[in-house]
Amino acid sequence: MTTVSDGVPGPAVLGAPLVPTDDGPPDATATPPATAPRRRRRRLRLWLPLGVIAAYLVAGVIGPLIARYDPIATSVTDRLLPPGSRMSDGGLALLGTDQVGRDLLPQIMQGARISLLVGAATLLLAGTVGAAIGILCGYLGGVVDATVMRLADIQLAFPSILLAVFVAGVLGSSVTNVVLTLSITTWPIFARVARAQTMATRSRDFANAARTLGAGPWHVVRHCVLPAVASPLLVIATVQLGFVIVAEASLSFLSLGIPAGTPSWGTTIANGRDYLASAWWIATLPGLVLAVFVVCVGVLGDELRDRSDPNLSTR
Repeated sequence: MTTVSDGVPGPAVLGAPLVPTDDGPPDATATPPATAPRRRRRRLRLWLPLGVIAAYLVAGVIGPLIARYDPIATSVTDRLLPPGSRMSDGGLALLGTDQVGRDLLPQIMQGARISLLVGAATLLLAGTVGAAIGILCGYLGGVVDATVMRLADIQLAFPSILLAVFVAGVLGSSVTNVVLTLSITTWPIFARVARAQTMATRSRDFANAARTLGAGPWHVVRHCVLPAVASPLLVIATVQLGFVIVAEASLSFLSLGIPAGTPSWGTTIANGRDYLASAWWIATLPGLVLAVFVVCVGVLGDELRDRSDPNLSTR
């Protein structure tokens, strides 16, 4: 039994009111209600950490030019001033002073420059060497691949911070030695990623077509493998930046990294470890600055990974 409502036949249910139906076609361009908030969250996850990292870069580049820092200057009357205090010369110590009367804000700005420089140089060196080794092993295979990758596995099985402490103790304290030490402990990560991507790319149809047309190994690597390897390596470099800076701060905290006369976040934190009860800001504020930067780098790396991997559900 059927009834007619506004000229449209339809099934009738006894006791049920007749409700007009909307037979208009659905809008294919309409955005589901749950999609817009997710897109806003993803944009926030991308642009918020980018903005924080950009602020750190500006502070590291321009800050030391504005707020001068003298590592050997001391002021007995300005020792252990809390944040927001006035110094003897009339200046405002926004973040307080340390145990010898030096303003913490210029130290943190100068430390940002050193830490970011060490992180960028380490990733550039380790990424270049690791990517070259990984592409070579992944493309050639055989004994070279097996030997190099087993060495990389042995190094990855060993705690990286202990290896960094050992290498830094042998090489000594300097910015160059810190970059070399962290590069030695980081290159296997880039090598494994580059090798896996190279092995997946060398057997693809476009790579086989290039070899069929007479392209040599260097041409295939340059035009087929390198474009496929670049994106994963960029994501890995973004994720590893935070770990490298934490490792540099750890070495500096142990007096095995940046020399004492050169300010860095780790050195500044180490200076305040004996004053945690009386002057907490010396170690706490640089630690918070370091923690915020590492968290933002980690969030940015996760977002870039999600955007570059189509198999992840968050894409």
